[in-house]
Amino acid sequence: MTNNRTIDQINEKIDNGEANIYTAEEFKKIIKKGDAPSFDEVDVVTCGTCGVMSGTAAILNFIISEPGRFIRAREVYLNGVPAYAGPCPNEWLGSVDVILHGTSHSIYDESYGGGFLLKEILEGKEIDVRVESADNKTIENTITIEDITRAQIIGSRMAFKNYTAFTNPNNEAVSSIFAATPLEGNLRGLTFSGCGDLNPLQNDIPHNVIKEGCKVLINGAQGYVLGDGTRSSPEKPNLMLSADLTKMDSYYIGGFKTGQGGEVYDTVAIPIPVLNEEIYNNLLITDDMIDLPVADIKGRHLPLDNTNYQKMWAENDLRPRYNGNKCENCSSCTVEEICPTNAFKKGSLNLAYCFGCGMCANFCRNNAFDMNTGSVDLKINGCDVNIPIICRQSDRLRANKLSLKLKKMIQNKEFKL
Repeated sequence: MTNNRTIDQINEKIDNGEANIYTAEEFKKIIKKGDAPSFDEVDVVTCGTCGVMSGTAAILNFIISEPGRFIRAREVYLNGVPAYAGPCPNEWLGSVDVILHGTSHSIYDESYGGGFLLKEILEGKEIDVRVESADNKTIENTITIEDITRAQIIGSRMAFKNYTAFTNPNNEAVSSIFAATPLEGNLRGLTFSGCGDLNPLQNDIPHNVIKEGCKVLINGAQGYVLGDGTRSSPEKPNLMLSADLTKMDSYYIGGFKTGQGGEVYDTVAIPIPVLNEEIYNNLLITDDMIDLPVADIKGRHLPLDNTNYQKMWAENDLRPRYNGNKCENCSSCTVEEICPTNAFKKGSLNLAYCFGCGMCANFCRNNAFDMNTGSVDLKINGCDVNIPIICRQSDRLRANKLSLKLKKMIQNKEFKL
């Protein structure tokens, strides 16, 4: 006979302080030790993912001038990043509605884009605004988050169920959104995305719990599942999510430089209430069971071989250790130039900005960064090759932290299932 329980029953246990709640990291560690809790011993598992999520957009309304100064905005730039005026014209009000794409690039520097801008807004920094109006006026001003009357993130394609690894079997380097710098040819490096067995959708196959209206955390703010995301499919699901930007934590969102300019990363955590044994059994999946296809970065959908997420994450470091004694203060610092999140500047590593991508350890000319990012054995074109992992576009540390935050919020009755 199949065991079943309801959300109300689990919420009652939470209210009484009797619920057994695990983060995905905690739960998977126990499983890997061969001592998995039984169905009756697990009520909720909080799962998380963090990575580049190109579908991120923000809808903003803010005051740029006193009323009556211009009729309506035609073009809007925030720190040089184009934001699309409308849909509301706000005629003569001195305020503007805009839609900002996380992947939009500054007209002055394509490595700076919407992701970096959203982080700076949340940090309370001053943002330069320029409005070109329909009546041919130019209005310039600065705003901070205090001037924003409404701000909502809508992610059209977020929390996708892991992804793909890429390498370059071609002779020439290839620039791509899937690598922080042009990826050198002849199989000299591998880049990948996906948080493996921490990922919410990987733990809820096929959407037994994660449905439209489900509550989630997006970058630390409570939000909701609006439904399936764009290009979602049963084989490769993703979600459309939304939450209030102003309630987000800047640590969990930001920009990520790629070979094709600035991108945006987000962090999502979703609770999985263990309502029945099917849901419980899906939670038993571990990194070694999750296939990761390896594709040609130039073809993207041309499979070369397969590996798994254990090869990507097991025993590998989540953050670098910087040894300033090895730094030669190069006139042109390679790490400062290529760091995707601008975490390394002027000989200082800002761990709050660090994404754990591994680029510093793989590209520093003086080996001033100690970080094991691993390598993977593959068979490509009939040949056995070992390829170093040089760039991660997902961050398990942030995913773990937001999963833990969600667990504590549920325990403290700040987040109700």
